[in-house]
Amino acid sequence: MLSRYAGPSCGINQRSLRTKIMNDFLLRPMNGGDRAEVAELIYLSTNAWYQSHGWPRIFSGDPSVADVFFEVYEALDPGCALVVEHTRTKRLVGSCFVHPRPTHVSLGIMNSHPNYAGRGIARLLLQRIIDDAERSGLPVRLVSSALNLDSFSLYTRAGFVPRRTFQDMYLAVPPGGLNIRAQVAGTVRNARPGDVQAMVALEKELAGIERGKDFAYFIENAQGFWHTSVLEGENGIEGFLVSCAHRGMNMLGPGVARGEDHAAALILRELDQHRGRQPVFLVPVDCGHLVRTLYGWGARNCELHLAQVRGEAAPLRGVIMPTFLPESA
Repeated sequence: MLSRYAGPSCGINQRSLRTKIMNDFLLRPMNGGDRAEVAELIYLSTNAWYQSHGWPRIFSGDPSVADVFFEVYEALDPGCALVVEHTRTKRLVGSCFVHPRPTHVSLGIMNSHPNYAGRGIARLLLQRIIDDAERSGLPVRLVSSALNLDSFSLYTRAGFVPRRTFQDMYLAVPPGGLNIRAQVAGTVRNARPGDVQAMVALEKELAGIERGKDFAYFIENAQGFWHTSVLEGENGIEGFLVSCAHRGMNMLGPGVARGEDHAAALILRELDQHRGRQPVFLVPVDCGHLVRTLYGWGARNCELHLAQVRGEAAPLRGVIMPTFLPESA
């Protein structure tokens, strides 16, 4: 099956994956039959890590809320995700989503079962992705928690270099919306399919990456939980921002903007799409004016994340607002 959002293939060598590792684990492509178990693995392992460090759970309710990762990545890149299976019990003990783009390979959420900690499962998944990316001649990019030193060590040992730090912020949007007006030249409006080319060009200029199929997917919104805004000025599109309203992922991003006032206007527009909810969003720590503006609106901090790259990376300019789904850096 090919994704309707045409793009580079994931480059996974299906035959080479079916190899036992130390007689315990099998690395193989994820398939449709894994969907429910992968959601439960993501739910369990992510919540276990946060709770073990004294923080609240990230996911609440039924484990099926974490199914959003399979749903989104399979829509964009069918057949590109990986799992690690225990050869005796057949239990899935690790999973990772891979998102190939013209300019890079993006590493999505990676999980390993807490009962198998220290067995090298994450390292096994990561090395496969690095090997495939190197064969394609592409860098690998990801967004990782600055609080999780285990994952930070895993990535930096593998050659990833932190490029920018982001504040994770959240804001409880009143049911009646925020009584705030953005002070910015230009018009913020809903994105249209005809905007994709300009969005691609702007992100290539500011972040050095391309992902046009992502933008087409967001704007089409076939799954019903995406919204995309653009800020149009005298010189065309000056910024854009996507948001996700899935029950398992309420977050703003991805997005880019030329200036901090542009970014604030886009954030305000997308927050209004989530009245009565509490979306999370990532903003660069060095954008002091934007951060102070968000504090003034009532935003609070909840975590820090790092954009990391293994390989070549263009300098970042403007305001970059990453997300975790699909992963962007």
